[in-house]
Amino acid sequence: MSTDSNSKDYSKHNRIKIHQPDAAKADRFNPRNRIYVRAVEGLWTNVRRRMGWVAMLFFLILPWIPWGDRQAVWFNLSEQKFHVFALTIWPQDLTLLAALFMIAAFGLFFVTTYLGRVWCGYTCPQTVWTFIFIWFEEKFEGARNKRIKLDKMPWSFDKLWRKTAKHTSWVLVSLLTAMTFVSYFVPTREVYADVFTLSADIDIYFWVLFFTAATYGNAGWMREIMCLHMCPYARFQSAMFDKNTFIVGYDAKRGETRGPRSRKADPKELGLGDCIDCDLCVQVCPTGIDIRNGLQYECINCGGCIDACDTTMERMGYAKGLISYTTENKLDGIKEKVLRPKLVGYGVVLTVMILVFIYASATISPVRMDVIRDRNALYRENSQGNIENTFTIKLLNKTEQQQVYSLSVAGLNNAQWIGPESVTIDGGKIMTLPISVAIDPVELKRSISDIYIEVSTEIEGEKVEIKQETRFFAP
Repeated sequence: MSTDSNSKDYSKHNRIKIHQPDAAKADRFNPRNRIYVRAVEGLWTNVRRRMGWVAMLFFLILPWIPWGDRQAVWFNLSEQKFHVFALTIWPQDLTLLAALFMIAAFGLFFVTTYLGRVWCGYTCPQTVWTFIFIWFEEKFEGARNKRIKLDKMPWSFDKLWRKTAKHTSWVLVSLLTAMTFVSYFVPTREVYADVFTLSADIDIYFWVLFFTAATYGNAGWMREIMCLHMCPYARFQSAMFDKNTFIVGYDAKRGETRGPRSRKADPKELGLGDCIDCDLCVQVCPTGIDIRNGLQYECINCGGCIDACDTTMERMGYAKGLISYTTENKLDGIKEKVLRPKLVGYGVVLTVMILVFIYASATISPVRMDVIRDRNALYRENSQGNIENTFTIKLLNKTEQQQVYSLSVAGLNNAQWIGPESVTIDGGKIMTLPISVAIDPVELKRSISDIYIEVSTEIEGEKVEIKQETRFFAP
């Protein structure tokens, strides 16, 4: 009887405390249940902050970089060409953009398999802009407890000016973001000059206002709702995770049983683990989760809880790392495996696609030619008794300068070219040429012969030649 009683007391004493969320507070769509993120300092917070500012500055400055008579990065939709420094991508080269998107996708898969959801925590625009908005929030409304208290207070002049200043800063950042984004598609100087002089087109005003409202709503109000309910990456990321993926993890073996204590107390004598149950890890989390409850899809691997916990452990005189970047295998005491088939597979595919993209970008032709046969008549006999085939040639000058092109035909002996043998095309323009190829029937050995339409030009002292195969029909 005494043994059973001791067993029950021991089981009760060593039971792990489980934090059950309040169902009323779980509805994050209710503005009253908003998350008040607490400020934290530490290694990972500083890394995330610096990466966020670098990404933000890169985004803001890139449209202002000049490149010849245009800006370095300009997605010119009206003329259907994308400028990325010296590279100009035309609709005919959109496979390059498709390859670039695939590289980005496999890069994300590779990083996620290895380091978890660090994209979300450190470089995702939603995260970067959200923390910028939180920074303004802290400057005008104060720390977390002050913001909670301010929202519960009745309206007063103090509350009014703080709220007005905060939302004004949000709107200004959103407006700058929108105008910068539009500047990637419309020349930067035109956007700013026309918008502020009220002379911009209605579609520019529409997109500026649209992206201003979207940024303001996403980073100011929706925040974690975007990450938890609207971002597709949050839903399929688990397919790339395995037990060797680095995640933000809580060492339950070391931390449990949780409980408060004085700094001088020995937790072992009290039957406690290293976790003092201060809840700072929850207060600094931008998605409002408790990482001590285990791996959750809401975690964006930002490392805020690691810094908060390390600060607490340092104050208590305990070893850091109760919450850390770790793996499930390491938490379970199993040896980690860095190289595994899935990670190697993503890495190989990513490397191959990068090499293919580099090769395709380096060998992109500055001229494009399409040869279209006359479908109405395969051939005809002209007044000289020669067999004649008619074609339409479309030439695209993919450079920014005017070019002179020479045209000819090859593949048949004594073939006669009927049409202009040299044309001049302005930069970025298309020219359509109707031409004919005629030949004496004596020279024809078969009813269908292969011929080649050839185009050549000289660009920056270097000769460029392309040719396209087509068919010559005869009786």
